[in-house]
Amino acid sequence: MRAIQITDLTGPDRALKLVELEEPAPEHMLGWAGHDAGIVIDVHAAGVSFPEVLQTRGEYQLKPPLPFVPGSEVAGIVRSAPAGAPVKAGDRVAAFCGLGGFAETAVAPEFFTFALAPELDFAQGAGLILNYHTAYFALVLRGRVKAGETVLVHGAAGGVGTAALQVAKGMGARTIAVVSSDAKQRVAEEAGAGEVVRSDGAWKDAARELSGGGVDVVIDPVGGDRFTDSLRSLGEGGRLVVVGFTGGSIPEVKVNRLLLNNTEVVGAGWGGYVMGKPDLNREIGAAVNRMVDVGVVRPIVGERFPLERAGAALKTIDERRATGKIVLDVRAG
Repeated sequence: MRAIQITDLTGPDRALKLVELEEPAPEHMLGWAGHDAGIVIDVHAAGVSFPEVLQTRGEYQLKPPLPFVPGSEVAGIVRSAPAGAPVKAGDRVAAFCGLGGFAETAVAPEFFTFALAPELDFAQGAGLILNYHTAYFALVLRGRVKAGETVLVHGAAGGVGTAALQVAKGMGARTIAVVSSDAKQRVAEEAGAGEVVRSDGAWKDAARELSGGGVDVVIDPVGGDRFTDSLRSLGEGGRLVVVGFTGGSIPEVKVNRLLLNNTEVVGAGWGGYVMGKPDLNREIGAAVNRMVDVGVVRPIVGERFPLERAGAALKTIDERRATGKIVLDVRAG
């Protein structure tokens, strides 16, 4: 099979190589908490995410020995599945494989493999699990969002941001998107944002005014120097949910600010929390699929690249030019 390997740690410009490899066995390389027999998938599309950028520099927490095939999420057609799996050979699926997704064949555990609704194509399926499961985890399990609350989303034109806008809407919340350009505003609006404010303007004041005194939940996958204003944008009892640091710098909290309005800063580390919890993954997957069924969740696909241009796809993310979900068309042509 054709696959992309990370062969060194020099970054997305030089670390990737297109290679021919033996197809993977059903036994997944990560073990998956004792679930040995995985689902073998003929990959049609693979999602590209910030962790793969970090992996090309050796900066991500998951550090397999070199060389290895990156890629954590795929969509395609099941080739084989163990007895009792929720899908069977020939089914269209979206799956989280952890590693090995930048290839024509990948293996995922059954509890991270979900039937792909007919309303979604493979590119949308490749953007379904990492971003939407993260958004659901951040909003519902960590942010405790309720119907009628207001959610402010940073990086609202990116993969996690667009997912958070749609999941929040699915939970009955009002949304305010923070974006940095006209193009990104259009993407946030396409994702269903209720209101849009610009990060280069007085977004904190605008958010407080739009929410009637302060938002209930902030979803922040960006970090950086806007963090303090995110705290200031919260209303009484508000929750700031930290999802990541695509902006580069990791902010610090002066905890006295939390006392002023009884606010919280909450971490949402989806991957590390859910890996050993198969039932929770099934629960989140079912909730997200219900939102697909009612038309609320529709992954926004940005640029699409052929497999051999995986480095260019990673650079798009690294240089913060990405909108929506960046996808590799693994079987293009």
